[in-house]
Amino acid sequence: MEFNWQSFLEQFSQSLLADDNIRAQQSQETLNSRWLGFPGASPEEIRTIEERLGIEIPLSYRRFLQTSNGWRNSGSFIHRVWSVQEIVWFKENHQPWISAYTDPKHKLPTMSEEDYHRYGEEQDPTSFRPEYLQTALQISDVGDSAVYLLNPKVVTNEGEWEAWFFANWLPGADRYRSFQELMEAEYRNFLALSG
Repeated sequence: MEFNWQSFLEQFSQSLLADDNIRAQQSQETLNSRWLGFPGASPEEIRTIEERLGIEIPLSYRRFLQTSNGWRNSGSFIHRVWSVQEIVWFKENHQPWISAYTDPKHKLPTMSEEDYHRYGEEQDPTSFRPEYLQTALQISDVGDSAVYLLNPKVVTNEGEWEAWFFANWLPGADRYRSFQELMEAEYRNFLALSG
């Protein structure tokens, strides 16, 4: 069954807007609408960015963008998921950040394929492949030294790109099999942190 982004994002909006700090950051128009999203991206807008970047946007992220072209807040750490017009390769603006992880003197141990493809509670955020930062797609603002990335080097059979919550304070990446899994986890994490 296809994931219902509209329903999920409406529920996420309601929960986020119940938080005093998040509510204080929103315009009156957003508060009145009870919706932290935007109108969906058109097929032409998505096609334009795919041509500019030379990629095909993975399905769950594409469906998110078609539902809401960006997102005003996803919790305590990431304040804005970008619109399709804003997404760029992470290296374009953050090469020093990448270099801090890929510098040979800070080389992390290599990971087996089995260890790398371990997701969920068993995953260790300090165990990731920093070389993938060089080819990652940035899809959010940097908030609290954290950012959302999509990794085109790890693709599921369904064509989903691995999605990362990447933060210096982890230090490393919480990795998910898709953008959908990342957003579902962010919602669960927000609920857990807000008590």
